[in-house]
Amino acid sequence: MRIVLWTLAALFLAPLAFSIARGMAYEGSWRDAPRHSSGLAPDPATTREAVVQIYTARAFSWRGYVATHPWIIVKREGAQKFDRYEVVGWGGGPSLKKNYALPDGYWFGAEPSIMAEYRGPGTDQLIDRIEAAIETYPFKDQYRSWPGPNSNTFLAHVAREVPELRLDIPANAIGKDYRAWNAPVALAPSGTGVQLSLLGVAELTLGVDEGVEVNVLGLNLGIDILRPALRVPGLGRIGFAEDVARAAPVVAD
Repeated sequence: MRIVLWTLAALFLAPLAFSIARGMAYEGSWRDAPRHSSGLAPDPATTREAVVQIYTARAFSWRGYVATHPWIIVKREGAQKFDRYEVVGWGGGPSLKKNYALPDGYWFGAEPSIMAEYRGPGTDQLIDRIEAAIETYPFKDQYRSWPGPNSNTFLAHVAREVPELRLDIPANAIGKDYRAWNAPVALAPSGTGVQLSLLGVAELTLGVDEGVEVNVLGLNLGIDILRPALRVPGLGRIGFAEDVARAAPVVAD
């Protein structure tokens, strides 16, 4: 039993130590932190098709060693600009923000990456579903870094409301498991399984896309069986990469 406990402790803590040792978080001042375009979003002036991209980047300052910040950008067919949606814990007003920053901009020094991208026929209808889900987000005026609700709680809400996204949110997205005390059981964010969560501080997820994942005090550990990988704190994923580019799913009216 002692060996099992030490092994579990190592699996939780070693990825965090590696993240800190590698200096994965931006440690400069927010005033001069880079927020320029990363070049990941297509130019809307030359891209007529509808596009959805879901981004993630290391959280600002020391939080970036353990957590991430996500956002969603959408552009309808023929539109000349993207709209960006996310939850932010500062700046006054509601925490749910629209067009707070550049669509694909660095997040206060952290280079973003694309979690998922959808294009092609049906993308406009997918955007309708995403924006409807955003409207129903229940914590628009609340923000708490740990255990939530925060920016990852927002993304998980959208993912559950639009299961066609098949969005597998990484293990280092602290807050994705936050649930209100009176609603502990829900779909897994990918829509391919089930999740049982106690206010985001203890959680179990079983899903086709997520595999098996447990949460202890906001730190997630699990194994992805479909695309073999470990799901670990700090680093998020160790193993085979997930597919990013996807055709838009067929969305029922």
